[in-house]
Amino acid sequence: MDSNKQMTLLQQQKWRVIDQTSLGPMFGALQSFAMDDTLCTSVGVGDSAPTARAWVHHDTIVLGITDTKLPYLQNGLAELEKEGYQYIVRNSGGLAVVLDEGVLNISLIFPDTEKGIDIDRGYDAMHQLIVYMFKDFAVNIEAKEIVGSYCPGSYDLSINGRKFAGISQRRVRGGVAVQVYLCVTGSGSKRAEVIQRFYEEGSKGIKTKFEYPSIRPEVMASLTELLGVKLSIQDVMLRFLTTLKSVSEMLLPTTLEGEELVLYEQYYHRVVDRNSKALTI
Repeated sequence: MDSNKQMTLLQQQKWRVIDQTSLGPMFGALQSFAMDDTLCTSVGVGDSAPTARAWVHHDTIVLGITDTKLPYLQNGLAELEKEGYQYIVRNSGGLAVVLDEGVLNISLIFPDTEKGIDIDRGYDAMHQLIVYMFKDFAVNIEAKEIVGSYCPGSYDLSINGRKFAGISQRRVRGGVAVQVYLCVTGSGSKRAEVIQRFYEEGSKGIKTKFEYPSIRPEVMASLTELLGVKLSIQDVMLRFLTTLKSVSEMLLPTTLEGEELVLYEQYYHRVVDRNSKALTI
């Protein structure tokens, strides 16, 4: 892993920062997807500096398109509703993940310039950011697939074999959004049990063409559990902003502005429409 290349992605002259961590339950996940698509476009065409966005969603299950192909999807969705969760379908790859008030989400949005940002380079940069954020703890934060976790992938972040974060990417019109969810507080295994029941109800044991993950709740944990200290979303946000400040000359707190507001409305209607179609059976 070439840390210099990762740091060149993180080392920007100016980071624009959009903090949406305290917007509350009315701020929905579909709004987040529209935000990142808007920012990808704005950053990609050079109208915006590289942007870091942080947000929190309450009691939401974000499904992948593949999850909508479960043979008994309606049973799975009914189980989520029974547990008190709303659900949406993301406009990119991956499988079901749990978002709640103990989960911090971060997007780093770069222009895909020069020879382009290859997929691994974006993932490595996010891994490096999280390592730097928690460098004062004597732990090894690994990036590798954790079998038995929900939404498993080669860039699951874990400590001692227990996953606390997952990284994804989305590319729109010359912009690259590298996204991570960090389970900060609460029980990682209880979150995993929700997804475990979703797959059990959604498949009813039927063999499917796609092999859905066999969830083992014990392989998932929160940072509070893994580090043995009480952390809050605000604590981790401070670590995030401090790290960004250390690799840039300026942090610029902003919201969407100008043409971005028009773009956002367009992207929001698009993701709402896609979500509706994905859930129509």
